[in-house]
Amino acid sequence: MAKTLEQDARNFVFRGIHSNILIGTASDRYAGWIGQIYSEGRYEKGITHRSHKVGEKTINEEILPVESVAEYFEHFPLLEIDYTFYRLLLDPKGSPTQNFHVLKSYREHMEKGDLVLLKVPQIVIARKLRGGSGFVENENYLNLDSFTKQFYQLAIDILGPNLNGFIFEQEYHVKNDRVPIAKMAQNLDEFFSKIPKDTRYHIELRTEAYLVDQVFDVLKKHGVGLVFSHWTWLPPLRKQLAKVNAEFFNSGKQAVIRLITPLRMSYEESYAKAFPCDKIVPGMLDPEMIEDTAKIVNEAMKDKVRVNLIINNRAGGNAPLISQAIADRLHKETPQG
Repeated sequence: MAKTLEQDARNFVFRGIHSNILIGTASDRYAGWIGQIYSEGRYEKGITHRSHKVGEKTINEEILPVESVAEYFEHFPLLEIDYTFYRLLLDPKGSPTQNFHVLKSYREHMEKGDLVLLKVPQIVIARKLRGGSGFVENENYLNLDSFTKQFYQLAIDILGPNLNGFIFEQEYHVKNDRVPIAKMAQNLDEFFSKIPKDTRYHIELRTEAYLVDQVFDVLKKHGVGLVFSHWTWLPPLRKQLAKVNAEFFNSGKQAVIRLITPLRMSYEESYAKAFPCDKIVPGMLDPEMIEDTAKIVNEAMKDKVRVNLIINNRAGGNAPLISQAIADRLHKETPQG
């Protein structure tokens, strides 16, 4: 059985690693994955192009059509859909947004058992949003109606049993713009007290100063999982695990690990290094990230917690190859099941 799973990983098939380990990627439809996840020549007529400004550099991307998600799920059991981070599903007038239609299109190409982690729009969880040349206060921060009426219920209606979790990703707060810990805890307590009860909530707090017991107590109270995130300004994953005393807060017995960027490397730098996302970039993939991920997985397995492991191209250059490296590491010590 172990040899079969190792062979699957070499063929970029990660669906059968373990019943309590789900590996997926942060977004999909990358042309750089053709020959790994996507078949050569299959989507040539449907590929679109877009220019993406990253710092001072303009990157020209090739995007596969939505129908390619069906082939994606032949390889991975899980997908993080992150375009929902940028827009609600309904506009203020109650009309469906573009994201509403794209999400419905994704669902049309999914089968039973294909699972999705959905990023909650930033307008719900971000204190400040990009505006003009800087950031402006978000008037909809932790707004109950924005989340419930313009996103949550619609997402459930569209995805049904394919929806495995919601990720609230809060932006990094610089030192002179941080909320007092007591206030942050109070804000989160009030918000999670009012929104619909659900065992699928997870929050990523990108400010290390908020990773403290007063905030953790609120998350535990509401059964909201803390996302373990390998990201620019957060401490190593092993330190995040130590901060929570290897405890998993999500009431649905799920954990989320997100491997986003190398530590101390900005979004712009990591994106530019990773593009076109078709190979591991020398010096970019941190071996400690893989070891720490295995440690969190093992702790979760002890507690019978199911792990949702999300891998971004920017963590090393190519998410499928990073997935291979992690699968190889997990095969060394994870019992099959």
